[in-house]
Amino acid sequence: MLSAIIVAAGSSTRAGFDKLFAPLAGRPVIEHSIRAFERAQCVDEVIVVSREAIFPSLRALTGQFRKVRAVVQGGERRQDSVRAGLDAVSNTDFIAVHDAARPLITAKEIERVFAAAVKHGAAALAAPVGETLKIADRNQCVIGSIDRENVFAMQTPQIFARDLLVEAYNRVAKDSLAITDEVSAVQHVGGHATIVRAEDHNPKITFPNDLAMAELILRTRGQS
Repeated sequence: MLSAIIVAAGSSTRAGFDKLFAPLAGRPVIEHSIRAFERAQCVDEVIVVSREAIFPSLRALTGQFRKVRAVVQGGERRQDSVRAGLDAVSNTDFIAVHDAARPLITAKEIERVFAAAVKHGAAALAAPVGETLKIADRNQCVIGSIDRENVFAMQTPQIFARDLLVEAYNRVAKDSLAITDEVSAVQHVGGHATIVRAEDHNPKITFPNDLAMAELILRTRGQS
């Protein structure tokens, strides 16, 4: 059994607008994210973690989805919101965590990551870094380069055996660590996640212009 936690508790401060309810191909951004997990055959249930301000709207929106079992309130940090999602999942074998602001995720990509997680215990979608990477000093002067071979930009979903992810989050809380993704938590307890190379565009909506690019991508897929 696979339970999916969709994290929708961010403040959208960098975007300057409520990006999760911004229209994208005729639907709110978050609806695209949920719909992908609804379509993925490997997903048994979905838990949506919401921030307080959008909780009623999110409850109303998720009523159309058969797999959404609960909408719960998140915390101040992303890791607090994932913890709230973990507390709400059923007695499942695997747990997927996905950022609601990645609406271009597809059911096919979810299935690929899940297959890798079943095989290895932990897997995450990621994209190879194509740009030249530089290191700068405090004055923003270039002082070196980073070899981009085997360097990846992490995405979501990230999928783990339940016991591994719960152990990792318990240790993170005990050690008072701040983390930005679940792979970091699992690494903290000595676990390893397998990279699943993204085969389709899966950017995070961060700025208003990202919506136009996402709309174009959906159009090329025939989804708008």
